[in-house]
Amino acid sequence: MRISGSCHCGNITFEAEGEFDKAMECNCSFCRRKGVLLAFVPRDRMRLTTPRENLSTYHFNKEVIAHHFCASCGVAPFSEAVLPDGAEMAAINLRCVPEINLAALAVTQYDGASR
Repeated sequence: MRISGSCHCGNITFEAEGEFDKAMECNCSFCRRKGVLLAFVPRDRMRLTTPRENLSTYHFNKEVIAHHFCASCGVAPFSEAVLPDGAEMAAINLRCVPEINLAALAVTQYDGASR
């Protein structure tokens, strides 16, 4: 399935390809505050369709995840990370993808607060 997503104002837009019928909800101090529902794809299956300069980025804790957000509207449409095995991943915030039926997602809880 190919999806298109964005921040609220459209300053950041992207496309991704993958299976988007399930999501992860993390309870870490950051994700809980943002309220994101995440789906993961290999980084090469996500394409930024606006200039990379439009991204503002936040790192915290071990600083291995680049949490991207829009400096204009504040919405965080995706994050990027390199896994320990070297694989590059993108975490898509499915709340930023209009065509996703959020109520139909199988949501898995992740205990990030304990890590």
